[in-house]
Amino acid sequence: MKNKKRVIILLMDSAGCGEAPDAAAFGDIGSNTLGHICQSYKNIQLPNLAALGLGKIIDLCNVENVNEATANYGKMQEVSHGKDTTCGHWEIAGTPVLAPLPTYPNGFPEALMQQFADAIGRGYLGNEVASGTEIISRLGEEHIKTGNVIVYTSADSVFQIAAHEEIVPLTELYEICQKARKLLVGEHGVGRVIARPFVGEPGNFVRTSNRRDFSLLPPSGQIFEQVQKAGLPTVSVGKIHDIFAEVGIDFSYPTTDNTDGMKKVLLALSEHETGLIWANLVDFDMKYGHRNDWQGYGKALEEMDSWLPQLLAALKDDDLLIITADHGNDPTTPSTDHSREYVPLLVYGKKLKNNVDLGVRKTFADVGATVAEYLECDRVPTGESFLAQIMK
Repeated sequence: MKNKKRVIILLMDSAGCGEAPDAAAFGDIGSNTLGHICQSYKNIQLPNLAALGLGKIIDLCNVENVNEATANYGKMQEVSHGKDTTCGHWEIAGTPVLAPLPTYPNGFPEALMQQFADAIGRGYLGNEVASGTEIISRLGEEHIKTGNVIVYTSADSVFQIAAHEEIVPLTELYEICQKARKLLVGEHGVGRVIARPFVGEPGNFVRTSNRRDFSLLPPSGQIFEQVQKAGLPTVSVGKIHDIFAEVGIDFSYPTTDNTDGMKKVLLALSEHETGLIWANLVDFDMKYGHRNDWQGYGKALEEMDSWLPQLLAALKDDDLLIITADHGNDPTTPSTDHSREYVPLLVYGKKLKNNVDLGVRKTFADVGATVAEYLECDRVPTGESFLAQIMK
């Protein structure tokens, strides 16, 4: 009989739940993304997340710690040597990043940047650690005058290229990123090359939703590959397909923002009855965490919470829903970078037990291990399944 089971991973990008034990090594002592947002955003309303058990994972202002959670709950600690998107997602998929990806706190080497300029036929501006919105505000006008692209990085292993859509057409910007990706290998093998297009006039530049990520190839054996090998469909919603360089992914639903992402999740559920659907809601991180906008983050959490009943109503009896995150990004701290935090874990299914305390998982890879066991696939390289704890 064909496997009728389906898993949905809903990833709240950057929704960490308190500093990890090794936070000091990453400069993140005191970070608590969800905790500080709920503390700052007075009277935040998250009744559906509360019912699932979010308030049982961490004490949150105005989020009830219910007696009987409808989901199972816990939190997870990261083992990867990094706190960025690539590390978090790959670890969830069962393949942690155990050798740190290169970062460039002083910008990229001059020789590498000359190779980049020669390859793309344009000059460059910046080559520094910067906030994306700040650097286009500062260098956008010069970019328009010269046609030189803006290059910047962050605390993450990223090579980011910003360009005005009327100066560098999107097709060319993506080609530039692909040329950079080919250069950034070996010792300079950053996790992602990111296209950061923007529009507008000096003094009013705005980044668009046409961002694209060009990732390193993920390690072999990650959960998409295992599900695909088992003959089940694999589906990505949002930037997931970029993070995994499309490896192991059969169907992809690009999104423009969280609202669109939630619509696409429901569309994917209606079109794929089995297999793995993994969605990333990116606004939490991109629009609010990196911009230290705790109010916007709080509103986005409320929007997702209001949508959750639609998601739960769309689930079939054999569905397994996992809600989690990939790292933190506390918008109440001075930093605009990701933070080394625990991430929440909520696991729901109509045929599962509920209100089971899954404790503190030693690695995000426990998610990948659980998905593989539930869908009866080959094991992922790392992680311990918690399926036995929640099966009736």
